[in-house]
Amino acid sequence: MRESSIATQQDSAIKGIACFLASGLISALQDSTIKWLAGSYPVGQVLALRGLCVLLTLGFFVWHAGGLGCLIVRQPGAQALRAVFFVASTGFFIWSLQVLPLADSIAITFTGPLFVTALAPWLLKETVNWRRWTAVLVGFAGVLVIMRPVGETIHLVALLPVASAFSGALRDIVTRRMTQGETSTAILFYSTLGAIAFGFATVPFGWQPLRLFDAGLLLASGFFSAFAQFLAIQAFRYAEAAVVIPFKYVTLVWAAIAGYLVFGDIPGPNVLAGAALVVGSGLYIFHRESKRRQIPKEKGGTAEAPPGGM
Repeated sequence: MRESSIATQQDSAIKGIACFLASGLISALQDSTIKWLAGSYPVGQVLALRGLCVLLTLGFFVWHAGGLGCLIVRQPGAQALRAVFFVASTGFFIWSLQVLPLADSIAITFTGPLFVTALAPWLLKETVNWRRWTAVLVGFAGVLVIMRPVGETIHLVALLPVASAFSGALRDIVTRRMTQGETSTAILFYSTLGAIAFGFATVPFGWQPLRLFDAGLLLASGFFSAFAQFLAIQAFRYAEAAVVIPFKYVTLVWAAIAGYLVFGDIPGPNVLAGAALVVGSGLYIFHRESKRRQIPKEKGGTAEAPPGGM
């Protein structure tokens, strides 16, 4: 029986890892389609039309959750604030795709957990020890390596994915405070509405006629987004976060391959070195977070600390 149980756990772990790897691959495909579109259309137009396509796919989640009741708003202020940060994060990322290779943008946006850790003492009232502060500094050093190739000046456009990661960190911090009162579907639905509203507000600043092929790409992007999230959810059903989260960074590999095949981009040595620092720091912070959550029951604590800690 014991051997059977171990075999079942191993099988579940393999399924979870496979789902997470597939989720990362589909996310890279989504980012590739957005980068393609960002080269021809304004950021606001891409943000609005992509949001509409994502909204269509959310219909499935609403149906699966049992109807419109899952969209009831209990924290309107928090919903609005998250929407602002969501729009900023997504907008800065789309903008970065206009001027940077795909792998560069994604590598820098992986600094999101570093920003969450750095902001935790002030916004979440949590203690961050010197080990995690060191990891934060190493991760940001990796961003500087990506921004400043040897013999060249700093690429200031690399600040765009940094702004995206920072906005995303604020979005995630707000989300942590919302999860007990709002459904996941409602959170995603209203943030998407915010993106659509902001995007359409940019119409007076110039939109381009949408080509039929590009309309198909937008629809594909909405499908990719929904499917990637579904696979990520399935991954956590099959295996624990500690098993699958490290494979999140394989998305960088997918992005590098997609960037080369579609756009002819080849990551330089500085990008590879900087990405290694960012990924290593993120993995270490996740490792420390996992240990922090494992509070021994014999000391009077629960098996896991409240969610949202760093």
